[in-house]
This record gives sequence, C-alpha cells and structure tokens, in this order.
Amino acid sequence: MNARNVGGGAMNAPMVQVEGLRKSIRNGTRTVDILKGLDFVIPQGQFAAIMGASGSGKSTLLGLLAGLDSPSSGDVRLNGIAISYLPEDKLAQVRGRTIGFVFQSYQLIPTLTALENVLLPYELNVDGGDAKTGLTRARDLLASVGLGDRFGHYPVQLSGGEQQRVALARAFILRPPIVLADEPTGNLDSTNGAHVLELLLNLNRTEGTTLVLVTHDAVLAAYADRRITLRDGLIVSDETGRTANRVESRQDSAVME
Repeated sequence: MNARNVGGGAMNAPMVQVEGLRKSIRNGTRTVDILKGLDFVIPQGQFAAIMGASGSGKSTLLGLLAGLDSPSSGDVRLNGIAISYLPEDKLAQVRGRTIGFVFQSYQLIPTLTALENVLLPYELNVDGGDAKTGLTRARDLLASVGLGDRFGHYPVQLSGGEQQRVALARAFILRPPIVLADEPTGNLDSTNGAHVLELLLNLNRTEGTTLVLVTHDAVLAAYADRRITLRDGLIVSDETGRTANRVESRQDSAVME
C-alpha cells in the first residue's frame, strides 16, 4: 500500500499501518467491542491527530499502537514491523528503538535529575553506546526546549510546563522514527500548553519524525496535517490539511473566535 504525502510531492513510506484492528473485552457475560475494525496508514513524517470524545476508543488505540496491549484481531505495523503478536522481549526492543512517548502526566522519575531523565532511554536501549554522545545529545535537547540551566534539577523542583519539556526532550533522545503523544498539554494551563505544543512541533520538524497525537482538543488537533476522528470504536472522519498555522493559547483562540 502506498501512502500519500499530505503536503504533496513525493510519496512517503508507511510508518504506522493499522489493518482490521479490533479490541473487545469481556464484562461479565457481555462482550464489549471497543474498536470495531480500523484501517489506516500514517506515512513517514506526517503529524496525525487521533480525536474523539471519552469512550470513543482513542486511548485503547494508542495503547495498541504503542504495543502496550494486544488486539483481539488485526495488526499494527510500525516502520514495517508487525508488533501486535511479538514476544515481550522482542516487542520491548522495537518499542524502545522505534517509539518516543510523551504522556499527559509527564512520567518523570522523581529520583533522577532532568538530564538523567532525558538520558535514561539512551542508557537502556543503546548497547555499548558512547556515554559522551548520549550526554551531549541530552544536553542539546534540554537546551532546545529552554532548559539549558535546569540540567541538575529534580522533577519536584520544576514547574508542570518544565516537566513536560523534559518529557519532550526524553521522547526524542534516540531519534525515534515515531513519537506518540497522549494529551501532552492536558495538565497545563493555556500559556504553558501553547509553549509545549510549539516546542513539540518544532522538535518534530527538526527531527523529521512521524507524530501521532491523541487528543479530544480541537484547538490542538488544528495544527496536525491530518485528523482521524473516532466515535464508538469506528473512524467517522479522516481529514487532511492544517486548519491552524500559528500556535496560540486556548485563551487567545477563544478571544479570536
């Protein structure tokens, strides 16, 4: 299957492929269908937002894309690798080297400094890696998100916006081909949320990653190249083309409307 470059021009290789994806759970004697057969392809370099209200299935889909859960049927391919039924050790290797994660709740380790948190994926996934190379990369990333003077600070010494900026730097440390972001501005006020979003988009452009963002926020999704909307476990719309070009706070957007 060929994937179209939304920006036009050359064809980009598929980076995320979802084929016949279903997820059901048992609830007593009932079977609850959460995802009901999804099919889509996200090409290399695209920024795709997966949208939907609570209960639409978007969080379940993110877990399947990340290899954190297994589907009832169907498959997910990341950079050409079918991940849904891999043994856990193989899956952990693919996940560690293919995906960068940005969580709503930051997920920083409280006993590690900002620099150590960013460096951790490098230490865990690069066998025989040059420590100096990893350290330089971590410092450069922290500096790029405005935390060049916070290397030695622990999470408790950082604001929420600063913690999420550390999480952004950590997500890109291994230059992953795919970054998955789960409501990355959900715990931030409007000003910090806009700043984090701008930094995420800048890093994504600089690093050339494929960005998949899960959100219920239409303002956030407006910056995506593509918006895939779920309702009751089905794709109800799949639109391409950005509807916003300049990152603004939600407050600013509300005033403009």
